[in-house]
Amino acid sequence: MQLNLTKPICFFDLETTGINITNDRIVEISILKVHPNGKEETYTKRVNPTIPIPPEVTKVHGISDADVVNEPTFKEISKDVYNMIKDSDLAGFNSNRFDIPLLAEEMLRAEVDFDMKNRQSIDVQTIFHKMEQRTLSAAYKFYCNKSLDDAHSAEADTLATYEVLKAQLDKYEELDNNADFLAEFSSRKKFADFAGFIAYNKNGEECFAFGKHKGKLVTEVLEKEPGYFGWLLNADFPLYTKKVLTAIKLRAFNNKLL
Repeated sequence: MQLNLTKPICFFDLETTGINITNDRIVEISILKVHPNGKEETYTKRVNPTIPIPPEVTKVHGISDADVVNEPTFKEISKDVYNMIKDSDLAGFNSNRFDIPLLAEEMLRAEVDFDMKNRQSIDVQTIFHKMEQRTLSAAYKFYCNKSLDDAHSAEADTLATYEVLKAQLDKYEELDNNADFLAEFSSRKKFADFAGFIAYNKNGEECFAFGKHKGKLVTEVLEKEPGYFGWLLNADFPLYTKKVLTAIKLRAFNNKLL
């Protein structure tokens, strides 16, 4: 089954130095852009993360410091990545919880403004887990009857993820073939940021999802405890979380002026 698209969608996968969204870096990125007319574009690039790749991580994806020492940094390719995804929805395997948050951090470090406001995100892993509860290799075997021999290669994982989503649409009649439905179906709890520090309550208002102010409205906390905002900006939180907090604070300030 082909995807029923109203705008392009970029399937992507990252190989990284680790799993810490704030501190780890990309060492390989692969993007498969699918247009509504079925046209496909690909982009795969290894990246010098500027920090060491731990040996235990190299054992997973096979990329060592020596493999990337002469590759460009993410900042050097960030404009190319942005230009490929800027008009697209995003999709991946565990992308809502890892790949998109880490990509956002890399983009913001490179001083490229990255936002998800006008795009959907489809997490094929969440659809798979809701339906079958397995891994990407098992999903590829289950849905496509193929073996993922090159697992943990960004390009192989990206292509497999694309094929799995199309096969899921063929298999499950209850899945609507449109990005809005798939994004909603593959989402978990709604958060204003990627890392899950700021959640939405039932009224769609931003609330802290951690610490002493958990469950409280962000606007109320920042109003009553102005120093908390400064602490958050200086603490070890993801850049995207800080961006969201700043936007909430500015919005509240602008509302006072109205």
